[in-house]
Amino acid sequence: MLLKQHGAPVLKGAPQAARPPYAKRMGPPVFSREDFLLEHWFRYPNIDPIAFHLGPISVHWYGISYLVGFVAVYLWMSRPEGKRRLGLTNDQIQDFLMYALVGVLVGGRTFFVINDIISKHNSAEYFAHPINFIAVWNGGMAFHGGLVGVVIAILLFVRKHPGLTYAVLGDEVVVLLPVGIALTRIVNFINDELPGRICNPDHPYCIAFPNYPDGYRYPSQIFECILDILTLPVIYILYRRRPPDGVVGWTWFTLYGITRSVAEIWRQTDFSFHGITGGQIYALPMIVIGGIMTVVCYRRGIRTETRNEASKN
Repeated sequence: MLLKQHGAPVLKGAPQAARPPYAKRMGPPVFSREDFLLEHWFRYPNIDPIAFHLGPISVHWYGISYLVGFVAVYLWMSRPEGKRRLGLTNDQIQDFLMYALVGVLVGGRTFFVINDIISKHNSAEYFAHPINFIAVWNGGMAFHGGLVGVVIAILLFVRKHPGLTYAVLGDEVVVLLPVGIALTRIVNFINDELPGRICNPDHPYCIAFPNYPDGYRYPSQIFECILDILTLPVIYILYRRRPPDGVVGWTWFTLYGITRSVAEIWRQTDFSFHGITGGQIYALPMIVIGGIMTVVCYRRGIRTETRNEASKN
């Protein structure tokens, strides 16, 4: 339930500063005893970020989401039709996924650290504890950095395999990519990170997040998950229609720019420029670039059905 005071949601003793992604969880918000005017539909579920333990090793939901996403992409690429089009063996597809994994980790963490230092001016914290530069287990991966890392991985892999084109490989990679992205957004919700803006005026579907006890917030992670998963049938149907090489990949690129720009309406941002959030600064160019490249690929009209290099493996 929501406490209204001077027209805005207020929680007793609520700090205003958002905690860093690796901060320890706090207890549930404490309300002062005044008029309660609105019943909320959902309570934050307080799911443990650690899924299970293997001896001394803690397996986090975050890692599981990445694993499921990569497995989904592998299964799609390694089906017989995918291997014929790519001209790759199962081993070569696994090799590519290792390229992509390194790209995601290095690119995603690098962009996160840069953004964190720029928005919070906390460079001293990183240099005082250098392990924080790579501490992905504490949370902190930037999607656009991971995307740049994957793009570089595709370029490097294509150079290693003459005849394989960026457009064809990109088409095959993106079809089930929304699965991994949507799962990651669910884990962001479980980890109590990347919350939405404070609901003002409030809505019954907003949630009191334990680590942000300064008011009810939009569950923007769930909103973004829904938007991401909605792109899955669009990309799949487009792929089945056999458009020219590159159309599927660049269409996904465009759609993600759109869904991320919309999600920023509810998402708490670290910085903005003339009303454009940090996420939109990255996402809006994706719409323009993706739209242009989709048209270019259509006009080229190149269609790769099979390559003859795939073995029976």
